[in-house]
Amino acid sequence: MESKGLFNVVRKEFIDHLTSRKFLIILAVFLIISMYSMHAGIGEYNEALENYKERISQIGEEEGPGPQVMPEKPSILLVFQIIYEIMPLLGAILAIAMGFDLVTKEKESRSLKSLLSHPVYRDEIINGKALGGILALVFAVGIAFILLFAMLLIFSIVPNMDEFVRIVLFGAVTVLCLLSYFSIALMASSVSENSGKSFIYALIIFFAITLFVPMVGDMVAENVAGERPEPPAVPQYEYETPPPSSANENEQVVLVPVKRVRVNEEEWQRYEEELGAYWEKRRAIRDAYQVIQPDRNFNKFSRAVIGLCTSGETSILKSLERVWKSIFALIIFPIVFFAIAYIKFMRMDIR
Repeated sequence: MESKGLFNVVRKEFIDHLTSRKFLIILAVFLIISMYSMHAGIGEYNEALENYKERISQIGEEEGPGPQVMPEKPSILLVFQIIYEIMPLLGAILAIAMGFDLVTKEKESRSLKSLLSHPVYRDEIINGKALGGILALVFAVGIAFILLFAMLLIFSIVPNMDEFVRIVLFGAVTVLCLLSYFSIALMASSVSENSGKSFIYALIIFFAITLFVPMVGDMVAENVAGERPEPPAVPQYEYETPPPSSANENEQVVLVPVKRVRVNEEEWQRYEEELGAYWEKRRAIRDAYQVIQPDRNFNKFSRAVIGLCTSGETSILKSLERVWKSIFALIIFPIVFFAIAYIKFMRMDIR
């Protein structure tokens, strides 16, 4: 009975999302911008491919004693580089719009109390709302990527197996990024009295994480790391200016170095070590506060799997090893906010 009640709530929420005018409008904008970005990426890929072919033809015609340096063939992953730059913002708008009134609309319409009068438990309601929203987000991302693949095939661009796996991973982490913002909206809806306050709370948290945290984090990193080490004196020269020749007094004057001041190599080595420790401390602080930023974690993952590894020389496993912290953060972040929403809803006074 319990699983049946949860299934009914999930199905209702999923259908409500798909039939909601708000969801359909935002999804349409989401798809239009994604398709436009994809079209721009395909244009850049085709241009890079033409340059590659032109370079190959030039190498075939060139003759020289040394070995010819072969250019690197562009990967179709270049097509997705524009998309991952705009996806966090588009996804945040879609996810927050879906979740900010999930609970508050039930309060405002007085339907929550009548819903609990049916054979359904509180945990089934909040879990069903969360799962229904997750399925709707998976549906939205799935539709977007199906259309993106269709565009690739229309332009006769077929990914190989490595590129296909990377694109699928990119789609999966896109869902995780959207879930992070959806969890913020659901939490805000659970703790707010009405939809207006819920929307404002969700936006405040979104802008705090996206804008305020990096600003404060940079200030903290700068203060904790202290002042940047000063380099030792650089090599200097003393110059003498020769007099102009009598034949041409307007000729250019050339400064002639006459003496060099040497620098202690031990001082430079000590400076490089101190500078490395300084930047390492700032990097550690930056990584600590970026863990709570879904957009930064999403961008790190995308650059490793899609953006930087376009040549295919780095294996997928090595790419994932570099960003496992970002993947872990994208999984933990929505769990924390879903847990807050769950606890608040279970303790909510419904009268």
